[in-house]
Amino acid sequence: MRVAFITTDNRDHCRQYDLLFPYFGPAPEGILAGLANIPSLEIHVISCTQVQMSSPARLANNIYFHSLHVPKIGWLRTGYIGCILAVWRKLREIQPDILHAQGTERDCAISVALTSFPKVLTIHGNIRAIAKATKASLFSFWWFQAKLEAFVLPMFDGVFCNSAYTQSLVNTSAKQTWLVPNPLRKEFFVRTARLPIPAKPPTILVIGVISERKRQKEVLELLNRIRASGSVFYLKFIGFCPDSEYALSFKRSLIEPEQEGWASYSGVLSEIDLIHLMDASSALLHFPLEEAFGLVVAEALVRGLKLFAAKVGGIMDIAKGVQDAELFDTADWSSLEYSLRAWINNPTPSSSISRDLMESRYHPKVIAAKHLEIYRSVLNSSVRKNE
Repeated sequence: MRVAFITTDNRDHCRQYDLLFPYFGPAPEGILAGLANIPSLEIHVISCTQVQMSSPARLANNIYFHSLHVPKIGWLRTGYIGCILAVWRKLREIQPDILHAQGTERDCAISVALTSFPKVLTIHGNIRAIAKATKASLFSFWWFQAKLEAFVLPMFDGVFCNSAYTQSLVNTSAKQTWLVPNPLRKEFFVRTARLPIPAKPPTILVIGVISERKRQKEVLELLNRIRASGSVFYLKFIGFCPDSEYALSFKRSLIEPEQEGWASYSGVLSEIDLIHLMDASSALLHFPLEEAFGLVVAEALVRGLKLFAAKVGGIMDIAKGVQDAELFDTADWSSLEYSLRAWINNPTPSSSISRDLMESRYHPKVIAAKHLEIYRSVLNSSVRKNE
């Protein structure tokens, strides 16, 4: 089976054009790692970029890579017409059996929505929900992407939903849906020894793109209050920092805590550096307004961290049955503050049960097997329609 896998090359998204090897979002990376173990599949990864880059022809024995240069005029300002045409040309060359678009955040879904190939879509972020939660202004990026999401959903043969929350949002628009969580990258399952008792003072991680939706500035204000009450801890922010008013305001708020030595911001970390940081830390604090899945939550749990998180979206699916997880309503800052302060003053060890549970749910091999089953089902349905 030949699969065209359309995703974003993060070298383009993060403007790291000098890198020789492409890298993708954590969820597509995990999916590709699982699919690489299925020799009956021939995967063609297709990514559009605004700058020409040197790239390998293969990412694995059965995974080929195609980097398509599309000038800036062919992106958002023209409804991604340049990306659409470039992808169509490549698809005519490859002649895949099925297409799999990764997300509605940028060009991936719209680039294949109008093709005649059997096609499926994975929703990584619910753009319409994000636009609503952040009150996206008319003609802004999120406003436009939300319109595109609504437009493309009915055109796919089916939609992979990474959580019950995501499924509830797309059920009325999609032809059919499948509840398939995002996989973790395989490196997160490599076991290392953790201290039986968390280090004191504990290190708390906050991981995610610096944005109104992730609420890092509000989290910093909360932890500042806890520290003022006498609790001692380290706070580390990790994630991409865009040139937005919110992100700049967050970085200004971080200046004094950084100077005092109890908080820091490290930007985007490599996979290995992130794993090492998690293994040296004690807890993850993840308190967004809206969350389709929350992959970082599962990553933290499989590395043995304590979890404090918002009771939203896919986080509730991930934390189900996990004793190391504490969830709070998005507006319940007081309960979050109380629980954090109590734990910081008396940190408890995490359980290996949580790690085993994450592996049974989110290992790439488990998720890849579900992908293959759905690909076959879609192709069989397509054959029956054409008979």
